[in-house]
Formats: sequence, C-alpha cells, structure tokens
Amino acid sequence: MKNTDIEIITSLKALLTNAKSKLVIIPHENPDGDAIGSALGLGQVLKDFGHEVKVISSNDYPDFLKWFSADVPVLIYDREKKEAKKWLKEAEAMICVDFNEAKRAGKLEKKILNFTNEKVLIDHHPYPKQFCDFMVSETSYSSTCELVFDVLIDTGFSSFLSQKAAEALYTGILTDTGGFSHNISKNTFKVVSELLNHNIETDKIQSAVFHNYSADRMKLLGFCLNEKMQVFPEYRAALISISKEELERFNFQPGDTEGFVNYPLSIKNIVFSALFIEKEGFVKASFRSKGNFPANAFSANHFNGGGHLNAAGGESELNFEETLLKFTQLLPEYEHQLLETTI
Repeated sequence: MKNTDIEIITSLKALLTNAKSKLVIIPHENPDGDAIGSALGLGQVLKDFGHEVKVISSNDYPDFLKWFSADVPVLIYDREKKEAKKWLKEAEAMICVDFNEAKRAGKLEKKILNFTNEKVLIDHHPYPKQFCDFMVSETSYSSTCELVFDVLIDTGFSSFLSQKAAEALYTGILTDTGGFSHNISKNTFKVVSELLNHNIETDKIQSAVFHNYSADRMKLLGFCLNEKMQVFPEYRAALISISKEELERFNFQPGDTEGFVNYPLSIKNIVFSALFIEKEGFVKASFRSKGNFPANAFSANHFNGGGHLNAAGGESELNFEETLLKFTQLLPEYEHQLLETTI
C-alpha cells in the first residue's frame, strides 16, 4: 500500500485487535458488488475474530448480490431505521468502505459525520475527503475488496479469512474489474489466487452475479440497445438514455441497469460511453472509457461527479432532455482527445 503510513496500519491493528467490540460497517448508497462485497467480506473476518458486527446500508442493494453465505447482518436504513439508529448509537467504531466522502452514503451522511467514536475509511477512489480518523485510501487498487484483503493481511487477520469472507471479496473484485477486463494489476491476481485457496466456487459466483437477472431486465437491455443507444462515430462515443417512464414500463428494480454503460464500448472504435437515467429531481450519469480518455475528469468538469480514469459517475440537475443535449454538445470539445485515444 503506497499511500498508507505504517502508523495508520499499526493504529488500525490496535483498534481492531485490542478488545472485542461492537462495530458498524457502512458501504456507499446504492451498493454495488464491490461495496457490499467489501462490507460483508471485512465484516465476516471481524465477526469470526469475535467482534459484534453489523452492516448498515442507506438503501437496498440488487437481488443478484443477495446470495452471499456471509452471516453478517445487513440493515437497510430505509426500512430498518429504529434498529440501525440503535446500533449506530452503540457501535464503538465505524468502518466506511468503498466511498471517499460522507455524502456518498446518502441518508447516512449525517450519521457518519456525527459519529463520535473512531472512524475508519478503506477505499480506492481518488480525492478522498477527510471525514475519518484513520484513512486507508489507495487508488492503484482495482477495487476496495482487493484493498480490504491487503489491509486484513497487514493487520494480522489472515488466519480469520474464511470461505465466506473470500467469496464476498472475490465478488467485489470480479464486479469492479468488469470480469477482470480493466483496472487490474499483478496484485489483483495475487489477491485472487490467495482467495482461491479458501475453496470458493468461482463458477457459482459468476453465475450468481452475471446470470441471475429477471426477464424484465433483459427486455430493458434489449430495448436500450435497439431503441435508446446513440452512436457518434465521428467522436468515437456513444450514449444510452433511459427515462422514468421507460424504467416503469420494464418494472425496474435496483441493479437492473448495472453494466448497461459498458455495452457501447463493445462497438468497434468506440472509446467513450455514457448512460443517463432519469430520476426524481435529477439525472444519474455513468461514464466508461478505454485507453487514456479520462472519464473521471469529464464527469467532474461537467456532471458534478468523479471516479477512476475509465469508470466514473455523476449527476445533472438539468431536465432529462437538456442533459442529453448538454452531453452531445460537449463532444466536439473533446474531439481531439477522443480521436487520439489509443486502445
């Protein structure tokens, strides 16, 4: 870990090993595979060590991520506020995973900021805000799950890594790298090989994550590719847009649009893809790119967002039509960069 001082690791080890405690782990709002995987993987190890651990998520997460064998309770704040608030009051330490500023936790933002006991951040997103006592922020990692594994090794928890924990951590790495297609390094495969030593069933995980969708979701994907995808070959870019009415038409459930933004990148010579989804009061934006085109800078400069070089998110306060127009009008400004992008 290049950016984390040994003093941080020493302090974190002391915090987590000196006494059996009540701990709360918080992933970001709308948890994806890396967020829920890092929360459950870390939580399972700490539970097996002897801590009392609960994960509290601001809102629910997709059904295709609800098959984990980890036995750490997950409280959904949206519908279990009383129990969640009680645990937040009793917890002796908080660990935030897979987000770099408190507002990314949605309705839990104020709970995080007002938490008076020690707080830990473990995350791989760039430009973290200082809102925790101990920060493990490493942007070179493929995923927070990969980072959590190294943190557990460095803090002396390797003997408590079980099949249940390994399964969750592997899932986060698998999903955040797009099935090992981007953001990977030698360390990624080193960590994966160590996780495989815990007898996880990779075929089962692959099937649960990528082959576990509803018929409505598949119909929505087909509709988007056929009717809602616009390709701009002169800029090597493409976009998919989905309105609220279209989401309702296909009985949208959380997680149904996961991965949609990646599909246009399968088109020959396309290096930049955007997905815009109309929500109540704003438009959610996702961006993916190939090569050295900075999806994160594009998102930060124009859509109040950020992320990694090739994977970023943001949002727009303009209405749906104005947001789409804004994106298309921005493309000429990036023509040179897009045409010069090497893949």
